[in-house]
Amino acid sequence: MSSLHTALAADRLTVDSPAWVLLRARNAASAVGMLGEHLGGETKRLLAPVLFERIDNDLELLRDNGFDLPRTAQGYCSDWVSDGILIRRAVEGTREETYELSDGALVAIRFVTQLVAPRASVTESRLTTILDRVHRLTVSTDPDASTRLAALRAERDRIDAEIDRVGAGEYEVLAADRAMEQTRDILGLADEIPADFARVRAEMERINRDLRTRLIEQAESRGTVLDDIFRGVDHLAQSDAGRSFNGFFSLILDAEQATAFEDDVTDLLARDFARALAPAQSRLLRRLLPSLQDSSSEIHEVMTTFSRSLRRFVQSQELAEDREIHRLLQDTQRQALDLARQVPPYARTNLELALTGVAFDSVSALTLHNPADHQTADDVATHVGAEVDWELLKQLARASEIDLSELRGYVNDAVHRRGAVTIAEVLDDHPATQGVASVVGLLVLADAHASPLEGHEPVRWSATSGTARHGTIPRHLFKERLP
Repeated sequence: MSSLHTALAADRLTVDSPAWVLLRARNAASAVGMLGEHLGGETKRLLAPVLFERIDNDLELLRDNGFDLPRTAQGYCSDWVSDGILIRRAVEGTREETYELSDGALVAIRFVTQLVAPRASVTESRLTTILDRVHRLTVSTDPDASTRLAALRAERDRIDAEIDRVGAGEYEVLAADRAMEQTRDILGLADEIPADFARVRAEMERINRDLRTRLIEQAESRGTVLDDIFRGVDHLAQSDAGRSFNGFFSLILDAEQATAFEDDVTDLLARDFARALAPAQSRLLRRLLPSLQDSSSEIHEVMTTFSRSLRRFVQSQELAEDREIHRLLQDTQRQALDLARQVPPYARTNLELALTGVAFDSVSALTLHNPADHQTADDVATHVGAEVDWELLKQLARASEIDLSELRGYVNDAVHRRGAVTIAEVLDDHPATQGVASVVGLLVLADAHASPLEGHEPVRWSATSGTARHGTIPRHLFKERLP
């Protein structure tokens, strides 16, 4: 491949590849952090409101630490969907939507994770895996029976020798550091699987769209595709991605192998060296097989759904209707090209069209009107009022408000007997029945009706609990009766 070819391909990927788009985005660091945290771990898919809430919380934290993130979670998610970083899907049977990472976004997040925690060195286990895979591939592709028999006999001799050594007690347990090295390699391979699943699903969606396009647009291929579909040929299952996935699916659902794998993981996590694994790594190993089974079942369901919908599309009137629409569009474009030779596209036609505008809104924002919401569901009950305890009501009122009428009476009585009086003299004749509230009420009346004097005077009263209190207030003189 020439440098020009590679450069052109890379230039195309800067726009078409979600992985490259994510890594070169202005807020790439924060996007990788948030999306990797919420969709790149055990959780692969979230409902839209849940993801918005979690990202909004992250945005507040990131802004507090110096990141320039002016938009809302919904705005960023909309951009990520447009860039192919997030995939938005409708939940069948509901009005809700979910978000999940595309295969390119998973690749980008894994790449950044490897940069943050790079591999320390070249591992022995990886080299052993490569050598073993090359040897197995060489043997399995060799058409010469004698060569394959020789390889199998050599393998048998090696196994017999190993059995003899173990029987004689001459064997070594794998060292903890080498066991950890191989475990990390296994976890590294497991980290790549979610992106593989996302890639297979994207490939199935592309094949499904291509088949429908060929049925509608490409006249020369319609007969072949239609014949295949009517003969029961499953184009999705027969594709490269479909055959590869079906082999994986059959293997992962094999009961014997699944049981053996679960037993191996249980035994592995019981080893001493496994105590050094992080909790997330142990959980990943323990959940590896169920996670693979769930994801593969989902992909298998997608393939089955696409195959059934394609068959319905062919057997119903949808295909004929889409072909007719495609023919009309082609005729319209052809007529437009013919007219363009006579009337330039920019020429004024003096034709006015009454255009209408439609406000687009999310389906989740729509609510149905329910007339029952405005109807009384229960019969109206009539309650007979109980007899009112007026003394109790008076006590409650006095506890919540200052009784200014009572205080006016106290002031008028003191002025009548003494002439001009101060607040302290009023309290000497009439104790504060509401505690400090009575003192405050007298100050309010003094501010409105009394004359201020210089200095302060001491006052005394009893709290509602009976405790004696005292204080100092500004001096005021009541000279006449209050209205």
